[in-house]
Amino acid sequence: METNEKQPIFKQHEKNIQYLKDRLAVDKSFDVIQLDLEYAGRKMSMYMIDGFVKDDILHLIMKFLAKLEEKDLQPDPLQKLLKTYIPYVELDQVDDLNQAADSVLAGPTALVVEGLNKVILIDARTYPVRGPQEPDLERVVRGSRDGYVETIVFNTALTRRRVRDRSLRMEYSSIGRRSKTDIVLCYLEDIADPKKVELLKNHLKKIDTDGLPMAEKTVEEYLGGRHWNPYPTIRYTERPDTAAAHLYEGHVLIIIDGSPSVMITPATFWHHLQHAEEYRQKPLVGAYLRFVRYFAVLASIFLLPLYYLFSVNPDLLPKSLEFIGPSELGAIPLLLQFLIAEIGIDMLRMAAIHTPTSLATALGLVAAIMMGQVAVEVGIFSNEVVLYLSLAAIGTFATPSYELSLANRLVRIVLLVSTASFGVSGYVVGITAWILYLIRMNSFQTGYFWPLLPFAPTAFKDVLIRTPVPLKTRRPEFLNPQDPDR
Repeated sequence: METNEKQPIFKQHEKNIQYLKDRLAVDKSFDVIQLDLEYAGRKMSMYMIDGFVKDDILHLIMKFLAKLEEKDLQPDPLQKLLKTYIPYVELDQVDDLNQAADSVLAGPTALVVEGLNKVILIDARTYPVRGPQEPDLERVVRGSRDGYVETIVFNTALTRRRVRDRSLRMEYSSIGRRSKTDIVLCYLEDIADPKKVELLKNHLKKIDTDGLPMAEKTVEEYLGGRHWNPYPTIRYTERPDTAAAHLYEGHVLIIIDGSPSVMITPATFWHHLQHAEEYRQKPLVGAYLRFVRYFAVLASIFLLPLYYLFSVNPDLLPKSLEFIGPSELGAIPLLLQFLIAEIGIDMLRMAAIHTPTSLATALGLVAAIMMGQVAVEVGIFSNEVVLYLSLAAIGTFATPSYELSLANRLVRIVLLVSTASFGVSGYVVGITAWILYLIRMNSFQTGYFWPLLPFAPTAFKDVLIRTPVPLKTRRPEFLNPQDPDR
């Protein structure tokens, strides 16, 4: 049974080591190590997790301890060990055996010494880690190629490397009654709004669960509030330079151990449409790329329902656009063609995720031949359906935020069904309901559609156009930064 109650150090050394042995289940897990030692006439025991400790560091510490004599630890054995005879930087002491056991499971080594009323924690841990490679979802033509990894200490180091500011704060806590997952709240104390920081802290403290097996996604579901809302209220990034840029604006980051994705809060709808590539090019080129991306995203939502509307109501079209609409309807109704194709694309996407790289080309050929050419030839799909669905799919893949692209895809399907059911009224009412839904949303007391609604002219200009960096002299107003001037 899990308990958070404090267990003070026993006066008898044997009780201490037996308690930790039972608490850590040393006899039941092969990777939990109990090392019984005797140095300077005192019994000592080390508890550690095999694979989490740096062997060379522990060997060095044991060499120093082996040279000790009883008189060397007098008159204050604890302070002598901490300040003189254990040559290591990251040392701590606790007077709670339960806390010591939890620390061991997180990686540090616990040293229990006979006669001491504290357990010494030696943080000589190392985690299995991959290299900081460029993230697949946020590639750029020019720019840094490093990305966040699954180890929290690496991620905080990658962030601090780019933000050498004395006000940068990395506040540690743990979440999960059983998992004790490490989590860090990262912000610039001189810039970030203290109320937003405190709000996030309170939200994180209220998370009560066994563990965070899905890391950042589990935390997002606790922080987001609206559980059935498909739109993300938190932005993710795996790029340290993107995270640093948001820190300088006044955002607050949440870094979770076990995840290469850093959470950026708060985040509006427009934050999910920005990409680092826009700022890696000249301002005019970046502005053009942003316009293209906006057009692609809007097309991914509205193009298919609009095409369906014109196809079933050709009288809505002027004579110059009479070519719009399928020349042959196909063997099944147009709406069903779109829905089948939408589901087929999602099936292909999921199949691509689970397909080994060596077979990806074969999967692409199968998709192109079977879903495209053959489906049209046998009359299941019309050519126009394949064309317009392909344009919508390109817009979906052009969306920088993967979470936003999935939400937009659901909106597209709902809008398509409402247009098929109610015609022009369904199309107009569907778009209006979508806009009103986004307007009513908020991300940590910030309007989700800001700066469009509520309208902020200067901020909206920065969202619409990729403004040259020398002209961006003010931080975003919605973040309420303590230092608004850049």
